[in-house]
Amino acid sequence: MLDNALDGIKELFSTPANFMFFVFALTAIGGAIFAISFTKVIHIVVSLAVTFLSLAGLYVLLEAEFVAFVQVLIYAGAISILMIFGIMMTNHQAEDTQTKQTLHSWLLGIGIVSLFGILFYAIQNSSFPAPSGFEAGENNTEAIGRQLFSAHVIPFELMSVLLTVAFIGAIVLAKKEDD
Repeated sequence: MLDNALDGIKELFSTPANFMFFVFALTAIGGAIFAISFTKVIHIVVSLAVTFLSLAGLYVLLEAEFVAFVQVLIYAGAISILMIFGIMMTNHQAEDTQTKQTLHSWLLGIGIVSLFGILFYAIQNSSFPAPSGFEAGENNTEAIGRQLFSAHVIPFELMSVLLTVAFIGAIVLAKKEDD
Protein backbone atom coordinates (compact mmCIF):
# COMPACT_ATOMS: atom_id res chain seq x y z
CA MET A 1 0.00 0.00 0.00
CA LEU A 2 2.87 2.37 0.78
CA ASP A 3 4.49 1.56 -2.56
CA ASN A 4 1.21 2.34 -4.33
CA ALA A 5 1.03 5.74 -2.61
CA LEU A 6 4.68 6.49 -3.50
CA ASP A 7 4.03 5.53 -7.12
CA GLY A 8 1.06 7.90 -7.09
CA ILE A 9 3.25 10.71 -5.79
CA LYS A 10 5.89 9.99 -8.45
CA GLU A 11 3.20 10.02 -11.13
CA LEU A 12 1.77 13.24 -9.72
CA PHE A 13 5.05 15.09 -10.16
CA SER A 14 6.00 13.42 -13.45
CA THR A 15 4.74 16.27 -15.66
CA PRO A 16 5.35 20.00 -15.24
CA ALA A 17 1.62 20.74 -15.47
CA ASN A 18 0.90 18.52 -12.47
CA PHE A 19 3.72 20.12 -10.51
CA MET A 20 2.47 23.63 -11.33
CA PHE A 21 -1.06 22.60 -10.35
CA PHE A 22 0.27 21.51 -6.98
CA VAL A 23 2.17 24.80 -6.55
CA PHE A 24 -0.83 26.94 -7.55
CA ALA A 25 -3.22 24.92 -5.39
CA LEU A 26 -0.99 25.19 -2.31
CA THR A 27 -0.53 28.91 -2.92
CA ALA A 28 -4.30 29.42 -3.22
CA ILE A 29 -4.97 27.43 -0.06
CA GLY A 30 -2.16 29.19 1.81
CA GLY A 31 -3.38 32.63 0.75
CA ALA A 32 -6.91 31.80 1.84
CA ILE A 33 -5.69 30.52 5.21
CA PHE A 34 -3.60 33.65 5.71
CA ALA A 35 -6.60 35.81 4.75
CA ILE A 36 -8.64 34.40 7.61
CA SER A 37 -5.69 34.28 10.02
CA PHE A 38 -4.20 37.76 9.74
CA THR A 39 -5.44 40.60 11.93
CA LYS A 40 -4.18 43.61 9.94
CA VAL A 41 -6.49 44.42 7.08
CA ILE A 42 -3.74 45.29 4.59
CA HIS A 43 -2.17 41.86 5.13
CA ILE A 44 -5.56 40.27 4.50
CA VAL A 45 -5.90 42.13 1.20
CA VAL A 46 -2.41 41.09 0.07
CA SER A 47 -3.09 37.45 0.92
CA LEU A 48 -6.38 37.63 -1.00
CA ALA A 49 -4.50 39.04 -4.00
CA VAL A 50 -2.07 36.10 -3.82
CA THR A 51 -5.04 33.73 -3.73
CA PHE A 52 -6.61 35.45 -6.76
CA LEU A 53 -3.35 35.25 -8.73
CA SER A 54 -2.87 31.58 -7.96
CA LEU A 55 -6.44 30.86 -9.05
CA ALA A 56 -5.62 32.60 -12.33
CA GLY A 57 -2.67 30.23 -12.70
CA LEU A 58 -5.03 27.30 -12.20
CA TYR A 59 -7.29 28.69 -14.92
CA VAL A 60 -4.32 28.87 -17.29
CA LEU A 61 -3.56 25.21 -16.57
CA LEU A 62 -7.18 24.41 -17.42
CA GLU A 63 -6.72 26.21 -20.77
CA ALA A 64 -9.22 28.91 -19.85
CA GLU A 65 -7.02 31.87 -20.72
CA PHE A 66 -9.86 34.38 -20.90
CA VAL A 67 -11.10 33.47 -17.44
CA ALA A 68 -7.52 33.71 -16.13
CA PHE A 69 -7.13 37.16 -17.69
CA VAL A 70 -10.41 38.32 -16.18
CA GLN A 71 -9.37 36.86 -12.81
CA VAL A 72 -6.15 38.88 -12.83
CA LEU A 73 -7.76 42.02 -14.21
CA ILE A 74 -10.89 42.11 -12.07
CA TYR A 75 -10.07 40.31 -8.84
CA ALA A 76 -6.32 40.57 -8.37
CA GLY A 77 -6.25 44.08 -9.78
CA ALA A 78 -9.47 45.99 -9.33
CA ILE A 79 -10.94 44.34 -6.25
CA SER A 80 -7.65 44.40 -4.35
CA ILE A 81 -7.08 48.07 -5.21
CA LEU A 82 -10.68 48.84 -4.25
CA MET A 83 -10.17 47.15 -0.87
CA ILE A 84 -6.95 49.09 -0.28
CA PHE A 85 -8.68 52.38 -1.15
CA GLY A 86 -11.53 51.45 1.19
CA ILE A 87 -9.04 50.83 3.98
CA MET A 88 -7.28 54.12 3.30
CA MET A 89 -10.51 56.14 3.17
CA THR A 90 -11.92 54.75 6.40
CA ASN A 91 -10.54 55.32 9.85
CA HIS A 92 -9.61 51.71 10.49
CA GLN A 93 -7.52 50.85 13.51
CA ALA A 94 -5.96 47.41 13.36
CA GLU A 95 -5.92 45.57 16.63
CA ASP A 96 -3.16 43.07 17.23
CA THR A 97 -4.66 40.51 19.54
CA GLN A 98 -2.27 37.66 20.05
CA THR A 99 -4.06 34.74 21.59
CA LYS A 100 -2.08 31.64 22.33
CA GLN A 101 -4.21 28.69 21.51
CA THR A 102 -1.62 26.01 21.05
CA LEU A 103 -4.03 23.12 21.55
CA HIS A 104 -6.38 24.51 18.91
CA SER A 105 -3.46 25.10 16.54
CA TRP A 106 -2.23 21.54 16.94
CA LEU A 107 -5.71 20.11 16.44
CA LEU A 108 -6.19 22.29 13.38
CA GLY A 109 -2.87 21.11 11.94
CA ILE A 110 -3.73 17.45 12.57
CA GLY A 111 -7.13 17.98 10.95
CA ILE A 112 -5.62 19.63 7.87
CA VAL A 113 -3.02 16.89 7.41
CA SER A 114 -5.70 14.21 7.89
CA LEU A 115 -8.02 15.85 5.38
CA PHE A 116 -5.19 16.16 2.86
CA GLY A 117 -4.29 12.50 3.33
CA ILE A 118 -7.89 11.34 2.89
CA LEU A 119 -8.38 13.49 -0.21
CA PHE A 120 -5.06 12.35 -1.69
CA TYR A 121 -5.95 8.70 -1.11
CA ALA A 122 -9.43 9.16 -2.58
CA ILE A 123 -8.16 10.94 -5.68
CA GLN A 124 -5.38 8.42 -6.28
CA ASN A 125 -7.80 5.49 -6.10
CA SER A 126 -10.53 6.92 -8.30
CA SER A 127 -10.87 6.93 -12.06
CA PHE A 128 -12.17 9.94 -13.90
CA PRO A 129 -13.91 9.36 -17.24
CA ALA A 130 -12.78 11.44 -20.19
CA PRO A 131 -15.30 14.09 -21.22
CA SER A 132 -17.04 13.38 -24.47
CA GLY A 133 -17.76 15.94 -27.15
CA PHE A 134 -15.58 18.63 -25.61
CA GLU A 135 -12.51 20.19 -27.16
CA ALA A 136 -10.63 22.22 -24.59
CA GLY A 137 -8.94 25.47 -25.50
CA GLU A 138 -10.49 25.95 -28.91
CA ASN A 139 -11.88 29.50 -29.30
CA ASN A 140 -13.11 29.63 -25.71
CA THR A 141 -12.95 33.45 -25.68
CA GLU A 142 -15.12 33.64 -28.77
CA ALA A 143 -17.61 31.17 -27.28
CA ILE A 144 -17.80 33.18 -24.04
CA GLY A 145 -18.35 36.39 -26.02
CA ARG A 146 -21.10 34.85 -28.13
CA GLN A 147 -22.88 33.52 -25.03
CA LEU A 148 -22.44 36.77 -23.12
CA PHE A 149 -23.79 39.05 -25.85
CA SER A 150 -26.54 36.80 -27.17
CA ALA A 151 -28.09 34.52 -24.56
CA HIS A 152 -27.01 36.41 -21.44
CA VAL A 153 -27.13 40.05 -22.54
CA ILE A 154 -29.93 41.06 -20.13
CA PRO A 155 -28.20 39.77 -16.97
CA PHE A 156 -24.94 41.33 -18.21
CA GLU A 157 -26.59 44.75 -18.57
CA LEU A 158 -28.45 44.43 -15.27
CA MET A 159 -25.17 43.64 -13.52
CA SER A 160 -23.50 46.70 -15.03
CA VAL A 161 -26.40 48.91 -13.86
CA LEU A 162 -26.23 47.33 -10.38
CA LEU A 163 -22.49 47.95 -10.13
CA THR A 164 -22.93 51.56 -11.27
CA VAL A 165 -25.62 52.16 -8.63
CA ALA A 166 -23.44 50.54 -5.95
CA PHE A 167 -20.50 52.74 -6.98
CA ILE A 168 -22.62 55.91 -6.81
CA GLY A 169 -24.00 54.81 -3.42
CA ALA A 170 -20.48 54.28 -2.10
CA ILE A 171 -19.49 57.77 -3.23
CA VAL A 172 -22.55 59.29 -1.55
CA LEU A 173 -21.84 57.43 1.71
CA ALA A 174 -18.18 58.45 1.65
CA LYS A 175 -19.17 62.07 1.00
CA LYS A 176 -21.55 62.06 3.99
CA GLU A 177 -18.74 60.87 6.30
CA ASP A 178 -16.65 63.92 5.38
CA ASP A 179 -19.45 66.34 6.36
